[in-house]
Amino acid sequence: MLVMNTPFRELDSWFDQVAGRARSTGEGHTAAMDAYRRDGDVWVHVDLPGIAADSLDVAVERNVLTITGERNWQRHDGDHVYLSERRRGVFRRQVTLGDGLDADAVEADYSDGVLTLRIPIAERAQPRKISISTRSTPASPAAIDASATEA
Repeated sequence: MLVMNTPFRELDSWFDQVAGRARSTGEGHTAAMDAYRRDGDVWVHVDLPGIAADSLDVAVERNVLTITGERNWQRHDGDHVYLSERRRGVFRRQVTLGDGLDADAVEADYSDGVLTLRIPIAERAQPRKISISTRSTPASPAAIDASATEA
């Protein structure tokens, strides 16, 4: 139902961990996401702590769902930064919605730093029962009675 558009994301993250690098800015920054199907919907939860709702944008174009946003904090003159591990800057996350999802009916809610999307499964993709028709078949030839054979 959902296809990730970042095939090397996990490999990039692994290299960053091995090298001890923190990726702090740019479109390489991706947000943690969970996606699952429940009943007739696909639910997506994206962790976006510290991101203002007005900096978020959720769009669907040609079955590609794109989430973008920005987290910033400005250093002031005289600040002595001891540690800077929180990612900041622009992020972008994309997933391809399968044909079985209704991209026109996506709903979004942002609460407590978590963006929640409900994507209905399209009516045409819902499970349905198929009725089976029966036709009467021509009568099969009468069985031959072996006990009635001529001697």
